[in-house]
Amino acid sequence: MVSMTAPAGLPFGRPLTIDDLESVPDDGHRYELLDGTLLVTPGPAWEHQEVAFSIAIALRAACPPEFTVLPAPFAVTFGRDDTELQPDVFVARYSDMRQKNLPAAPVLAVEVLSPSTSLVDRNLKKAAYERFGVESYWLVDPVHRTLVAFELRNGGYREVANLQPEDMHAFERPFQVRISMPELCRELDRG
Repeated sequence: MVSMTAPAGLPFGRPLTIDDLESVPDDGHRYELLDGTLLVTPGPAWEHQEVAFSIAIALRAACPPEFTVLPAPFAVTFGRDDTELQPDVFVARYSDMRQKNLPAAPVLAVEVLSPSTSLVDRNLKKAAYERFGVESYWLVDPVHRTLVAFELRNGGYREVANLQPEDMHAFERPFQVRISMPELCRELDRG
């Protein structure tokens, strides 16, 4: 028999809200909320963090003053009380930022895949970002050293780039930025 219980401090039997997340322990897991459903993932591995950091640096170096680039953890709520996602890296309009969260859709959300998050990132989060109007979405795979980029067109995502391990691409959205997979993954080969 399977028993289902809510983590300590969380209500059971109703959709969760952002306020409910205040009672979640700081235990190294990432707690996110999508349409009132709790998503829990373990802390990321070294390769994941290395690539996410490299992406944030590349984006920050090209970022015009009307935008900002931030790595996780930082709450993106889309102006809802039942959704709080934390993209691995995101770009937002500076004017949309608040001290504690981003209540609007970022212009770019980047998720770095890991074994524990790949299905969620490729499906649930992609669909949520599309629905909430995130203009660009990048999926980066540090194991295969690939980056797949989607842009919102006519209400749906369309693949606009599929970078392989040796590729470089000059993106126009959210702003002009050159992304080189060998540069993003350079630190993975040190040693």
